[in-house]
Amino acid sequence: MNNPASGNAALATRDLRHVWHPCTQMHDHESVPMVPIVRGEGAWLVDADGRRYLDGISSWWTNLFGHANPRIAAALAEQARTLEHVIFAGFTHEPAIELAEELVRITPPGLDRVFYADNGSAAIEVALKMSFHYWLNQGHGEKTRFIALTGSYHGETLGALSVSDVALYRKTYAPLLLTPFLAPSPDAYEGEPGESPEQTAKRRLGELRTLLERHAHETCAVIVEPLVQCAGGMRMYHPSYLSGLRVLCDEFAVHFIADEIAVGFGRTGTLFACEQAMVSPDFMCLSKGLTGGFLPLSAVLTSERIYQAFYAEYNAGKAFLHSHSYTGNPLACRVALETLAIFRDEPVLERNRQLAAHLARRLQPLRAHPHVADVRQTGMIAAIELVADKASRRPYPAAERRGLRVYLHGLQHGVLLRPLGNVVYFMPPYVVDASHIDLLVDTAIAGIERAVAD
Repeated sequence: MNNPASGNAALATRDLRHVWHPCTQMHDHESVPMVPIVRGEGAWLVDADGRRYLDGISSWWTNLFGHANPRIAAALAEQARTLEHVIFAGFTHEPAIELAEELVRITPPGLDRVFYADNGSAAIEVALKMSFHYWLNQGHGEKTRFIALTGSYHGETLGALSVSDVALYRKTYAPLLLTPFLAPSPDAYEGEPGESPEQTAKRRLGELRTLLERHAHETCAVIVEPLVQCAGGMRMYHPSYLSGLRVLCDEFAVHFIADEIAVGFGRTGTLFACEQAMVSPDFMCLSKGLTGGFLPLSAVLTSERIYQAFYAEYNAGKAFLHSHSYTGNPLACRVALETLAIFRDEPVLERNRQLAAHLARRLQPLRAHPHVADVRQTGMIAAIELVADKASRRPYPAAERRGLRVYLHGLQHGVLLRPLGNVVYFMPPYVVDASHIDLLVDTAIAGIERAVAD
C-alpha cells in the first residue's frame, strides 16, 4: 500500500498514458485527480494510497448490495468453475433459463418473454428494433418513428441516443441519429406555478395525446424512464403519467417501452417503478442493478403477443436476427440470480424505505437554501437543484462547473459524489446505514457551500 510504484500517483500516470475514459474530457485530468481504486468493501471504495471513499452513486448506479459482496462473489466463483460462456444461438444453460423464469415472476404481469443483451444501451437498441420489427411483421412498415420525452436519456449507442434529448450527449452526433418526436416531460420541477405534480402529469398527457393524434400512424412506440429521468438531471414525475401513458398507447396502437435500466430493482421504493402506476409496458428494459454491479448484463422483457409476431417458418423472414457475442453469459446470469435471491431472502425494500425517510429528513433544511431551487426524492434517489437565483430559478452558467466543485470537495472528504451539471444527487448502495447517509449529506452540504461561494 505504501509502495510508490503502486500508489495513486504511479497508477494514475500509467493510466493517463494509454487509457481513454468515458464521459470525460481527458484534459481535465491535468488538474482533476485520477483516482485508482484497488478494492471495494461494502459501501466503500479504497484507493491505492489507502484512502476510503463512500460510494454515494453506486458506481454509476449499478451496485446494490455493496462492493465485493461475499454472497454474490461466491456465486460467481462457483459458476466460473463450471461454465464461463457458451454460444446462445441453438444452445442454452440453466442460469439463463432460471433467470428468465425469475424475471418473468417478479416483473409486472404479461411480460413473459426475455431477450438478453450486454448493457443498458444494447437493451434499448433491442427494444427499438423489436418494436419496429413487430409492426413490420404485422404489415405496418409505415411505423418507423418513436416518441421520447424532453430531457430523456436512454444510452449512447446511435439508436439509444436517437431517442435521448440531452444536448450534451446528442448534439455532436445529431447528423447520424434518427429524429424522434418529443413529448413534453411531466417533470414536476417544470410544472406551472401552483400546479401539483399530478396536475403537471395530467397536462402533459394531454399534450402527448395531441402528438399521438397527429403521428400515431407512423409511430412504433413511446419510450420513457419511469418516474425519474436520471441522466437528464434526476427529474421526477407523478406515477399517474405512466397509467395515462398506458391508456394512450393502447388507444393509439403504439408500444410503451419502459426504460427501467437505472430505476429498476428497488431504486424508486418498489422493485420496479412501473409498479407504482400498476401498469405493464410492452417492453421493459433492465440492466445496471440486475447483477448487483458485478458484471454487464441486460434484459428486455416483452409479451407473448409480441413474441408470436416473430414466430414463423424460417422462409417467412420474420425472425429477430439481433445478437451479441456474450448474450446470456452464464457468469452474469448466475450473479443476477444471486442478486435477486437477496431481494427474496432479506427485507431490502422495507429497509430502503427507512433509509429513504432518513435521507429525506436530512435534506429538508436545504429547501430553504438561497441557491437551492428544488430538493426532490423518489425512494433511494434524491437530488438537489443548484441555481444562481432561487426566486427566478436562473441556473448557473454551465461553463462555471459548480457541480465539479462539489465533486472535488467530496473526494477530499472521502465521499464519491458526481453531480449532473449543477444537480447534486444521491443514489447509494442499499448497504448504507443512517451514519453513511449523514456523511453523504453533510459532505454534500459543505460542498454546495463551497460551490456557491462566489
